[in-house]
Amino acid sequence: MVKLCAKELRTTVPDPADLKKIKKNPVYIVLDNVLDTYNIGSIFRLADSVAAEKVILCGETERPPHTRIKKASINTTEWVNWEYAETTVSAISNLKSQISNIQIIAIEQDKKSVPYDKVDYAFPVALIVGHETTGVSKEVLDLCDKIVEIPMWGVNVSLNVVVSLGIVLFKVMEKI
Repeated sequence: MVKLCAKELRTTVPDPADLKKIKKNPVYIVLDNVLDTYNIGSIFRLADSVAAEKVILCGETERPPHTRIKKASINTTEWVNWEYAETTVSAISNLKSQISNIQIIAIEQDKKSVPYDKVDYAFPVALIVGHETTGVSKEVLDLCDKIVEIPMWGVNVSLNVVVSLGIVLFKVMEKI
């Protein structure tokens, strides 16, 4: 295993020819008003780790270039495909109109949610995470094919959006 120090990680610049060789996976990560810039940057790292097709930043979600996003992303904002949508509803509408059979899945605690590990994931897929306090909005949840949640056994009742996304994202990637 190659171990890089923090400075080496932050100064990694991939060769453009190498980037073109990476096969993008049909995974779209949608941020519904995620506010914390460190969460946003970390989500870019997750997107890079699975070669996601795109990150879609919606609503009040801060966008690159932003120093804290860049720092948390370890520069992945420079090569991970991303776009901004004014609303998450419009982002979902665009995904559904452009990509046939896309599965839209929110990661959220809700009375309609099912355990994340009991879902038959299929590609293409869009995973939606929401605002750190209020979660994925009700209007967005209503547009989703499924809502999944991660069980909690301790005192705390929820996980950080990045942690939740990472758990579900790697479960989805088992299909590859």
